[in-house]
Amino acid sequence: MSQVIIYTSAWCPYCIRAKQLLTSKGINFQEITVDGKPELRAEMEEKAGSDPVPQIWSNEQHIGGCDDLFALEQAGKLDPLLAAN
Repeated sequence: MSQVIIYTSAWCPYCIRAKQLLTSKGINFQEITVDGKPELRAEMEEKAGSDPVPQIWSNEQHIGGCDDLFALEQAGKLDPLLAAN
């Protein structure tokens, strides 16, 4: 199982949807909430090259945001990506 990290904001509906999808697949993930933490948001932006939340990684591979996560799911590519070591 891969290590999944997701940067989120508490009031972001896209963050909620992304976490729901991961949870429905039984994927444990590390959530890093950026609310009121400019240093964490800056870290996320530097790593992702973008500042909207969520930003999601599987192992060291940047997946992108919620739409990217759901696009992988729709294409049948998310499960293999998440199963990778």
